[in-house]
Amino acid sequence: MTEQPKHKPPHGMEPYDLGRGDDLGALSKEQQQKLNDFKKKTRVENEKYLRDHPEVECLLSGFLGEVLKERPENIRDFAADHFTNTELPGQLQKTLEIRQARMKQNRILQKI
Repeated sequence: MTEQPKHKPPHGMEPYDLGRGDDLGALSKEQQQKLNDFKKKTRVENEKYLRDHPEVECLLSGFLGEVLKERPENIRDFAADHFTNTELPGQLQKTLEIRQARMKQNRILQKI
């Protein structure tokens, strides 16, 4: 039987394929470590990118909010209409300004 790894996968990530019986499935310890390192590096890079591009969060949260409010039957058509809306850049800019104002207000309130 395949030896159990001595460590767990990074928080929030899929558990390892440990295999069973004749199914080798499991990664070697070295492969597991390389995979963990790759996952951690990718997560850090993604976090940095999202911090540098707050418009991504605004786009996604705006879209998801509209989806939950409208509950469209055809999500693909709804998404196409949403992301090709000529008013979207203006809405996004307004949302970013509100977000920045709230962040500034939060920093002020934290100092109090």
